[in-house]
Amino acid sequence: QVQLVESGGGLVQAGGSLRLSCAASGRTFSGYAAGWLRQAPGKEREFVAAISTYGSSTVYADSVKGRFTISRDNAKNMVYLQMNSLKLEDTAVYYCAAKYGGTTRTDTLYNNWGQGTQVTVSS
Repeated sequence: QVQLVESGGGLVQAGGSLRLSCAASGRTFSGYAAGWLRQAPGKEREFVAAISTYGSSTVYADSVKGRFTISRDNAKNMVYLQMNSLKLEDTAVYYCAAKYGGTTRTDTLYNNWGQGTQVTVSS
């Protein structure tokens, strides 16, 4: 198991940028694929982006493709989500998640979760 702590959320105007960070501790993080998922009020949790164990492969939801970039630094046990051109509909609690092995879009396959960080995009 790994423990995950997100940071970097906040209030930003539409069109602005934010960078979320996720600090991992516990087992060797390089063995875990990582992902970002989000949940808006009244909506189901949805996949945002995922990255493979050593960062060679990434996958994005269509809604964020071209605007968000996921990256990781295994030497620092960190995962990042750079969010540009933010839209009102990006408002949500963003969760960092990890699973041993390959990447996935399926939230139920992640078994390590952070507590979440709020991102609010205003007009």
